[in-house]
Amino acid sequence: MTRTGRAERTTKETSVVVEISLDGTGKVDVSTGVGFFDHMLDQLGRHGLFDLSVKTDGDLHIDSHHTIEDTALALGAAFRQALGDKRGIVRFADASVPLDESLAQVTVDLSGRPYLVHSEPDGLAPMIGPVYDTTMTRHILESFVAQAQVALHVHVPYGRNAHHVVECQFKALARALRHASEIDPRQTGIPSTKGAL
Repeated sequence: MTRTGRAERTTKETSVVVEISLDGTGKVDVSTGVGFFDHMLDQLGRHGLFDLSVKTDGDLHIDSHHTIEDTALALGAAFRQALGDKRGIVRFADASVPLDESLAQVTVDLSGRPYLVHSEPDGLAPMIGPVYDTTMTRHILESFVAQAQVALHVHVPYGRNAHHVVECQFKALARALRHASEIDPRQTGIPSTKGAL
């Protein structure tokens, strides 16, 4: 079984194509024009063992907001498509990932209901690189959750370096999504008393 998803999003601000395979090897080909965001998507694919292709052309002459937001929306839509009917998946997972002085704790439920709880240390540097606004991290997660229709809790209890704080979130997210979307050999149906997710 190959579980793949593809999403296209075209607006007056951006053009996005995302392709994902949940049962990949971590092969990543990403180009959004936002270097740090590309780095984070690379973490997501490699540590999730997802084969991930992302091509985004956006209005970076304005700022990076639309490019990042629309890419995250398309990523969520592609992920949801790749899950299919969710038959046999583990469904719930969590991961804790340190990066030097920072720690991220991520818990996910592939529930079919979008919900985000997010916390990270205050006082982070406002920018990482020339165009990545650190406040976009939460918005990326909000956008992904809205389209993937998952419940996601992300908590960074401590950390000082903004790069580390954001990167450990993406690594932990990758690990949690990987484990939650894996096929459980003992699970023959939909992992819900409702019979649907």
